[in-house]
Amino acid sequence: MKTVSLSGSLRENVGKKDAKALRKSELVPCVLYGGDEQIHFATEAKNFKKILFTPETFIINITIGDKSYDAILQDVQYHPVTDNVLHADFLLVKEDKPITVVLPLAIEGSAPGVLRGGKLKQAIRKIKVCGLAKDLPEVITVNISNLNILDSIKVRDLNIEGVTFVTPGYQVIVEVRAARGAAAATDETEE
Repeated sequence: MKTVSLSGSLRENVGKKDAKALRKSELVPCVLYGGDEQIHFATEAKNFKKILFTPETFIINITIGDKSYDAILQDVQYHPVTDNVLHADFLLVKEDKPITVVLPLAIEGSAPGVLRGGKLKQAIRKIKVCGLAKDLPEVITVNISNLNILDSIKVRDLNIEGVTFVTPGYQVIVEVRAARGAAAATDETEE
């Protein structure tokens, strides 16, 4: 997985007044979970652009003071009107502990069913997986070069070593639907 750096400073006080003061100065209150104790810190709001507004999932290297932590973004709270980030929760990544993340899907190849007039429909763009950080790929690639009309690839058809799929196995990832012209052409070839 790709890594992004983020720096922050420890919060002296924890509470509503402190959080409101941080937000006024364009800082976001954050919490790092998963260690022996929770670490409350603040970081600049502009740091979230490279993390949030992309389909990719990152391991975030958080530097707080003189210590450094590897984490994943667990949860983000947004302002209901302005969509500014109000609060962020990070989960500490440990080498021996599996993590659950959402990874993007990439489609490769060309489906013979589409060349015969079918329509390719991608039902989902991301998939939820669980595994050790070292085993998780940046992107899950789905090869569609064997899909004919009315064929589909489901989550249960994927196999990545060391990765467990949290998304249900019956979930369709991509399928080739029959178009009106393609259905007529298929019937004629069968006769």
